[in-house]
Amino acid sequence: MKYGFVIDNRKCIGCHACTTACKSEHQVPVGVNRTWVKNVEKGTFPDTRRLFSVMRCNHCTDAPCVEICPTEALFAREDGIIDFDKDRCIGCKSCMQACPYDALYIDPETSTAAKCNYCAHRIDVGLEPACVNVCPEHAIISGDMENPETEIAQLLARQAVKVRKPEKGTTPNLFYIDADDVSLIPTQSDKKDAYVWSSQSMGVGHYAKEAEKLSFSNGDILAEVMKINDFDNKPEEIRAPKTVEVIMDSIKTTYDSPNKGILWGWEVSAYVWTKAISAGAFLVPFAFQALNVGDVSDNMWWTSISIGLIFLMLTGIFLVMDLDQPKRFVYVLLRPHWGSWLVKGGYSITAYGGLLTALGASIYFGWDMVFNIVFYLTGAIAIMVAIYTAFLFAQAKGRDFWQSPTLTIHMLVHSLMAGSALFIIWNILFLNENVAWPLFLKIVLIAGLLVNLSTMWIELTMTHPTKDAKITVDSIIKGRYKTKFWVGVVLMGNIVPIILLGFSSFSSLSLISSILVLIGIYFTEQIWVESPQRIPLS
Repeated sequence: MKYGFVIDNRKCIGCHACTTACKSEHQVPVGVNRTWVKNVEKGTFPDTRRLFSVMRCNHCTDAPCVEICPTEALFAREDGIIDFDKDRCIGCKSCMQACPYDALYIDPETSTAAKCNYCAHRIDVGLEPACVNVCPEHAIISGDMENPETEIAQLLARQAVKVRKPEKGTTPNLFYIDADDVSLIPTQSDKKDAYVWSSQSMGVGHYAKEAEKLSFSNGDILAEVMKINDFDNKPEEIRAPKTVEVIMDSIKTTYDSPNKGILWGWEVSAYVWTKAISAGAFLVPFAFQALNVGDVSDNMWWTSISIGLIFLMLTGIFLVMDLDQPKRFVYVLLRPHWGSWLVKGGYSITAYGGLLTALGASIYFGWDMVFNIVFYLTGAIAIMVAIYTAFLFAQAKGRDFWQSPTLTIHMLVHSLMAGSALFIIWNILFLNENVAWPLFLKIVLIAGLLVNLSTMWIELTMTHPTKDAKITVDSIIKGRYKTKFWVGVVLMGNIVPIILLGFSSFSSLSLISSILVLIGIYFTEQIWVESPQRIPLS
């Protein structure tokens, strides 16, 4: 048994009855939708056509939202329906990043994730979903696709159908008859910054207030059209035709899922940054001693452990701050879904903190045998702490730019850069250790900067398989983020430090270089986290 939907676009009249029925059945708050009808206007006035496409959860066979959910709040039923349990949800928004179809939202009343659940409570008592019952044209067909006697199975057997984003490999179970790519593929139609109901008005994302400011009322749009056409200064006989022409040319997408804003905001960028510093604070002296370059002094180990624990604590704080249900953060450890890299990362961070504490205890009490054992375990866990975010981002299949094979190297190199930069600052200001240690730090930092530049070059210039990823790259190198990237990341965060470190002794110039490196790493994380989220998913 496998339930699915067929949307017959030959019949849909765009009446939004399905949206209304869904809201009524599930008490969906104003401003968010489980089901909505996307309207796209195609053509140039007067030869135009309006397309309607019902959008909702695709109840994928290989649902990425289920895979990434850290607490099993999202789960697949035996009948193929993807359902959710709001009482387990921590509001991490990972599922929203993983869904390529923009089907999930954060309920502003419960601060938990929600979506179309196929009216599972109705299915369990032998009823059809509310949207199917209310559709006046029978444009929405539901049922068991594996039962050849059902209408949906017969339609799928004899009709040509399309699915949204088949390249994602999710095997969606929502099919469209007579579908048009300009409606199904977000980047096929022009999507302006603002149009009627374009922005989420409450409850979603760190930029919800900014998104609300972009919302246009009908009066706002009319005012904009009049301003564009210089309405008051045109002869009366040409006012109306010109106004209509501007509307048709300028506003292509006239109704869609509201813009949810940036889901993972500055807190995520900050926690990736502090996590890199925490891991690097141990990995750099670990490499120094493990490679037999020299012995790390007890003072340096105490510095390493202290910095590691302080920035690990900050990482935990930022992680909890990003949750819409922060009181439930322990669910990641107590109700884990081991397929999620958020869980693996949570346990890695916990283990890392415990091992750093054990290292400190072994130094304090002189337990050399314990130190030697914990030393290598901590090194392995520190590497995991540094790189696990790359695998978490890879599970977020809705964001194509994050599906980069070099992201693991990106994260590890940032940890080594952050650790060496921080120790250079510390050594100059406080410790003045032997010659081998500062020289090692300088070599590690210069090598890290060179590898970092190479990694970014590969990430931004290699052939990207999807248009979404290419748009993200364009926004970084020549669009919204170009100044921060070229000046803040490339120049100030990488090239200037390489020059200063290469032509200076271990002095104040090295201090300045290290500070610039840490700032550059933060700018990089911010751009890499934020820019892919600007791409519309529906």
